[in-house]
Amino acid sequence: MTSRNLAIIVPVLNEVNAIHDLINHLKPYAERGNEVLFVDGGSQDGTAAAIQSAGGKVITSAAGRAKQMNAGARATSSQYLAFLHADTRLPSNADHIMVALLSQKTLAWGRFDVKIEGQSRLLPIIAFMMNWRSRLTHIATGDQVLFMSRSLFEIVGCFPDQPLMEDIEISKQLKQCAPPYCVKHKVTTSGRRWDSRGSWKTIALMWKLRWSYWRGESPETLAEQYR
Repeated sequence: MTSRNLAIIVPVLNEVNAIHDLINHLKPYAERGNEVLFVDGGSQDGTAAAIQSAGGKVITSAAGRAKQMNAGARATSSQYLAFLHADTRLPSNADHIMVALLSQKTLAWGRFDVKIEGQSRLLPIIAFMMNWRSRLTHIATGDQVLFMSRSLFEIVGCFPDQPLMEDIEISKQLKQCAPPYCVKHKVTTSGRRWDSRGSWKTIALMWKLRWSYWRGESPETLAEQYR
């Protein structure tokens, strides 16, 4: 089975040190006929040139993950869309899983369970709670690799143009149209933020940001705290 109806869109910014590993990871997906598109947000370290020299397809857009993902969606033509963070890796058959689920109905979306790689012993617990919370609330984070039909993506109006919580906001819109597919196969994402800043400190920050966002604080203000 080939998955010619799927576009994998990857926003990148100053990822030159890790880009070759990411390109190699996605090469099998491209070879199976999927669109694989990198969207560079103005890297200053040669990321875009590195992608081109490795044979990858890259476009540029204004900086900002939401802006970059929306630009990638506009630049692709596939029926189904998947949005992959640069530090996240897919299971080997992720394209088949996504296409099989999305093809069941016109308006459909989903996300994967996540595994967090890093040094902290708390990371398996953090990942478990992320997956459990997502199943309970039907809200997904970008680390879980959001995927959806293009028709649904266009109905909800793309990712909101905000510097943080764009994944939370689009999930709210998506779940009003259809419940998500919560795929138990795991994507693997980096735990570098938890390792470098401390697990408990990062957990507290994440909950504070979510609470503040729920209370109506602007994404711009929260993005400053997140940095």
